[in-house]
Amino acid sequence: MSFGKGCHLHLIDGSAYIFRAFHALPPLTRKSDGLPTGAVSGFVSMLQRYIENNTGADAATHVAVIFDKGSHTFRNDLYDQYKANRDAMPEDLRPQIPLTREATRAFNIACEEIEGFEADDIIGTLAHMARDAGGRVTIISSDKDLMQLVGDGVEMLDPMKNKRIDNEGVVEKFGVGPDRVVDVQALAGDSVDNVPGAPGIGIKTAALLINEFGDLDALLERAGEIKQPKRRQTLIDHADQIRLSRELVKLDCDMELPFGLDDLEIQDPDPEKLLGFLAQMEFRTISKRIAEQLGQEAPVIEASAPAAVAAATDLPGAPDLPFDHANYEMVGDAQALQVWIDRIRERGYVSVDTETTSLDEMTAELVGVSLCVDAGTACYIPLAHRPEGTGDLFGSDDLAPGQMTLEDALAVLKPVLEDPSVLKIAHNMKYDLKVLGRYGIAVHPIEDTMLLSYALHAGLHNHGMDLLSERAQASRSTATRCRACPAPLLRRWRGWRLKSTSLPDARSPSEAPSRSARSCSTRWA
Repeated sequence: MSFGKGCHLHLIDGSAYIFRAFHALPPLTRKSDGLPTGAVSGFVSMLQRYIENNTGADAATHVAVIFDKGSHTFRNDLYDQYKANRDAMPEDLRPQIPLTREATRAFNIACEEIEGFEADDIIGTLAHMARDAGGRVTIISSDKDLMQLVGDGVEMLDPMKNKRIDNEGVVEKFGVGPDRVVDVQALAGDSVDNVPGAPGIGIKTAALLINEFGDLDALLERAGEIKQPKRRQTLIDHADQIRLSRELVKLDCDMELPFGLDDLEIQDPDPEKLLGFLAQMEFRTISKRIAEQLGQEAPVIEASAPAAVAAATDLPGAPDLPFDHANYEMVGDAQALQVWIDRIRERGYVSVDTETTSLDEMTAELVGVSLCVDAGTACYIPLAHRPEGTGDLFGSDDLAPGQMTLEDALAVLKPVLEDPSVLKIAHNMKYDLKVLGRYGIAVHPIEDTMLLSYALHAGLHNHGMDLLSERAQASRSTATRCRACPAPLLRRWRGWRLKSTSLPDARSPSEAPSRSARSCSTRWA
């Protein structure tokens, strides 16, 4: 179909779809390899919902999803601080961006992006082309920058509110019609895109000025007539900055495009290609729903082992040790603790974990410390456990027998924890640093396994203790997590409920109560 009168072009703001999907849905990963897919899943669902609703008098005959390609555009050449204040893209979103393009093509929908230009410029150019050809245009976006395009057969649809934006909607937003939106934006600036505008002038004031003087050029030429001294001086002093801001917010609607309107005609999806993509992404529910709508058999998606287990082999050096209770020691006096200090100095590194009364490191009190220098061998130093049967959590000031005093233990630990020749290793070390720092111990040097995991694998999976233990040992057993955890004894002597249970005798740990203590995974999971 040649585009012309009677045709209706829908232009979908792809970036808006992506970020809406990313922030609206909980994190989701592909089980086979841990690839983040939450934004892709939401994006696919929105495209499918769009197709289902594309009926009736407002149905599109032509459609395209328009994306931004890269972050550098001609606007950065005009003003190097353009969008410079934007946060970096979330790491778990980055690998999903190209997959949204694949998803669009899998639905057989035109997918367009051009280097050096923003999606808004492509949308503006296509909207003008369609309008000039006699067709209608609906821009599916809530982006205020696109409101300058509204009018003469071009309207917007806010997908969040399912609300159409016409000339009246633009006036409601900016206080002026679409033909003066650029002038208002040039004055008011835009903190999101780091467009400077005129300092101290907002949307309402900008609209009042434009309505009074007619347009931006007339306003700047007659700025001396403004009665308010501060406002008058601002416009005079920042005239060049305001004109630059106009160039930044004005869309380029006269681009040379490597495709035409006829290339955007709606096409039926290829079931094999679409279902193949959904199967590749391991979207079981969506695959079944779309297969049913296409009259096809849903693809078989084999159950995959969790990525944490499947990828365990990429973590060499994790020994497969039997869990031996005898290798886990409770340290109750300075002599026994000194044995561990000597081991630490000989080895040159130690895994450390603090056990506390709270998740708030600024108020938490120290209850115990765990140390480990070899896999499968560790100790726990109880410091503030209370005897059983003393009422509520804080009902007794007496300590259970068999513990060092806090002062004595810290006096022995402090030198080695501050020794620059001994590496201290922990998970989410920031918590332990703050806790120990409140007791006058400046721990250094350090290594944080949570940060190392993030640096190595970023958005491929989360970085909690349990998952990393499973990746290291390829097992979900309690014993396995104990061997990998910096606080292994907490999973061995599960009966040490903080300040409320009796301290088990070090010679007979099997007699400990069965109630679970607050474990390290509580804080890091």
